[in-house]
Amino acid sequence: MAVQATPAEVGIALANWSWKVVRQFIEVRGGVRLCRSACTRYLHRLGFVYKRPKKRLLKTDEAKRAAFVEEYAALLVEAQAAGAKIFFVDEAHFRADGDLHGKWVLKGQPALVDSSCPRWGEKAGYYSAVCLETGETAHMELTGTSSSATSAAFLAHLRAKHPEPLIVIWDNGPAHGGEAVRTYLATPDLALRVIRLPAYSPDFNPDEAIWAWAREEVTANTCLGTKAQVQEKMARFFAGLGSRTAEVQSRCRRKLQALAEAVAIPSSESHQEALYVDPIGASV
Repeated sequence: MAVQATPAEVGIALANWSWKVVRQFIEVRGGVRLCRSACTRYLHRLGFVYKRPKKRLLKTDEAKRAAFVEEYAALLVEAQAAGAKIFFVDEAHFRADGDLHGKWVLKGQPALVDSSCPRWGEKAGYYSAVCLETGETAHMELTGTSSSATSAAFLAHLRAKHPEPLIVIWDNGPAHGGEAVRTYLATPDLALRVIRLPAYSPDFNPDEAIWAWAREEVTANTCLGTKAQVQEKMARFFAGLGSRTAEVQSRCRRKLQALAEAVAIPSSESHQEALYVDPIGASV
């Protein structure tokens, strides 16, 4: 069946199937020009549905991802035995202009979002961390761009708020290494361990859901206009997360957690090692 291949594979120089591509295909092959509704009905009849796509990251190393799942499953057991907390960390920026998302409007009415076209610099950046086991979150406003110094400052911020041993998991961004981070991780008796996610694995980081949540509740289809307004709204959002721990746990659960549960390493087989500064994480 032609629609089971890509348009290019059946001789149409377009990227994806749509009602227009179906009309072009039928017109070329059968000499009949159909209307939009007829072409859409054909797509539905053939089993097509309209979805917003997600990126399939071709640079991911599945072997390393599988190894990390096992490492994380063991880490959960180790953290529970040691009374440690695991925090996933990430950074994001929020612009003062409208962040366009789908919205409900009356049929026949345009979906419009007002914009004052604020300059690019009207934005606020943040570090965020989430602990799935407790539903706790932490955040720190980011001045300028992220760097080794700002990452070290956030680790210190997290350390100051949580006295128990900490395990921080974040991605391989250059700001998560460097001299400032290495110096901080060398602090005596820090009881903070840093672990890197496999490359190209944003779907493994629960903190990504915090940013999606903030965009949904704070900036979606809203032009806040100024950095100050973004900061005010984001501060309110972060403050509210403290009373929404169950929702934090539900929203932030990711593919990694499901895969780790499937591994199900018995606690009797785990290694009860003392928490330490991860030499791999500290050396980047």
